[in-house]
Parts: sequence; structure tokens; C-alpha cells
Amino acid sequence: MPEGTSAVSRRGIERAAVLGAGSWGTTFAKVLADAGTDVRLWARRSSVAEGIERERTNEEYLPGVELPRRLSATDDATEAVRGAEAVVLAVPSQTLRENLAGWQPFLPEGATLVSLAKGVELSTLKRMSQVISEVAGVAAERIAVVSGPNLAKEIAAEQPTATVVACSDHDRAVALQRACSTGYFRPYTNTDLVGVEVAGACKNVIALACGVASGLGYGANTMSTLITRGLAETTRLGVALGAEPMTFAGLAGMGDLAATCLSPLSRNRTFGERLGRGESLAEAQRAAHGQVAEGVKSCTSLCALADRCGVEMPIAEVVHRVCHEGLDPVPAAAELLGRERKPE
Repeated sequence: MPEGTSAVSRRGIERAAVLGAGSWGTTFAKVLADAGTDVRLWARRSSVAEGIERERTNEEYLPGVELPRRLSATDDATEAVRGAEAVVLAVPSQTLRENLAGWQPFLPEGATLVSLAKGVELSTLKRMSQVISEVAGVAAERIAVVSGPNLAKEIAAEQPTATVVACSDHDRAVALQRACSTGYFRPYTNTDLVGVEVAGACKNVIALACGVASGLGYGANTMSTLITRGLAETTRLGVALGAEPMTFAGLAGMGDLAATCLSPLSRNRTFGERLGRGESLAEAQRAAHGQVAEGVKSCTSLCALADRCGVEMPIAEVVHRVCHEGLDPVPAAAELLGRERKPE
């Protein structure tokens, strides 16, 4: 039987494992449980897992949110994935390869591997689904991506939102869609994995730029310009890599971009604001309590990927120079506005 028409696709997903108990991993585990899926959440530290089991909350990453009884927690990854029809990978993009290499030997046969990470790997310039396929040794049809305007704190509070479940195997996408569909979380399916992943990686970088602009005191005109032109360069890169242009007008494209660029809950936006106010990269990192602003690293890999594809990404290039080459944000803004005039 072809892998894309496996028993998981036909039977559906009754049990899922979420590997990574940060704010988004914990929130997505809650969504799955609220949708009627039995969920086992893996936390790296036993204190986090024990706290979830004892108090029904993840006070370190998602304080004050009561977690459903269908959700249990463990610090044993082998135990977490046992019997799971879907394994959700909820770790930062630049640590996915290392983590997955450790988990690969005991991944359940035939399970759908679901990426929540948004980025492009620095060392290889590969998208997360490509890293998963390579490290886990599975066909692309077994890999899904969840992406959209999905700020964890709002979803945990059960504020209505939608998302995209992308998988080249439509039946697997539908199975995951059913497993995470609730009254407050509405998933749509999409088979354009490339477009969804490129959009998810790029929006973090554009959000950093919007944060810098906000820190400099700029207003709505500047934000709108960065979002619109950021979407244009994201689309250029995605299409060069084989994505469908319309993906970037949808939830995983414009939807996620707007939420990440405009919300004070956005880690990348907030990080950029600190840089715009004059803090160094190290100072901004300390203020973020060690949590990863994915765009800080993704700006470098995306610029390299764009160069490989012959695509211009001026906003991403300026963000890279601000973060890693010491470019002052004030002349950086002037540099963007002073580029060669051309038709839109």
C-alpha cells in the first residue's frame, strides 16, 4: 500500500504526541485534546511535566491556562510517542534536526509527522519538512505543517482563529484537520507545503522589521508598507521554490504575517522593538527570557536561500544586517526607502 494511503489516513488520528512543551506546543496539545484527541505532551524538564500532571497548567510557558484531562505530560519521549498516529514536533527550527535524530529510532511506524516550527535551517538552507524527511527517513507524504495566524496566548484563551494544515497527501491533511478542529480553532487543508513553510519562515523576519520600526517610533504607514512589501518578497521566494502564488494571500501567508507583525504578543515583533529602541542583540535576548525569536536566525538562512534562487529580499537583508552586522536601525530604514524607484 502506498505510504500516502496508510491506515492513519483512513482511520483518522485518535492519539497524538506533542514533543515540546513551550507555549505553542502546549497550546496545540490543548487544541488537540479539546478536539477529542488523546494527547501526550513531552517536556524536556521533569518539573514542567510534573507540574502539568499535578496542577493541570504549564505555569512556566502558559500560565493560568487550565489544560484538559485528555492531555497528559511526561519527560520520557519514548513513552510520549508510543501508539501515536500523529507526532507533533514543537521545538525551534534550528534545534529540530538534533532533537529529531534522538527521537527517530522510536517514532511509530506510519505516523504523520507534524511540524510547528517556522524557519529555514542555517547549515543546509532546508525547510523543516525537508529536515524531517531526511532525519526521520520518511516520505514527504507523511509530513504535515500547521501554520497560520496562531498566537499561542490567544488560542489558549479560546479566542477564535483559523489555521492551515498542509500536507502533500490530502487524506493525511484531512485526518489532522479533524483531529485539531474545535469551536475556536478552525483548520483548512492545503497541499502546498512549500508555500506554507516559506510564508511561515519569512513572516518572522518581516515582524522583526516591523518591531524595529515601532521601536523607532514609526506608525501605521510604515507598518503597512513593510507588511505589503514583505509579502511581495516572501511571494517571490516562494514562487522561485515552486510554491503556489495564492498560498501567500491566505491564512498561512497574509494572515500569519499580519498577526505576527501587528500583535504585541508576537515574540519577533517584540524582539525587533527592543532593537529599534537601541538595545543590543544580547540585551534583547536576555529581555526575552531566553525564548527564541526565530526571525533572528532565519533572516540569515533566508537571505542565503534567496541569493541561491536569484531573488531580491531587501527587507530580510536589512534585518540580517541589523541583527548580525551591527547596522544602526535609523540608516537601515533610510536605506530601504532610498532603493531604486520602480513599478510596484
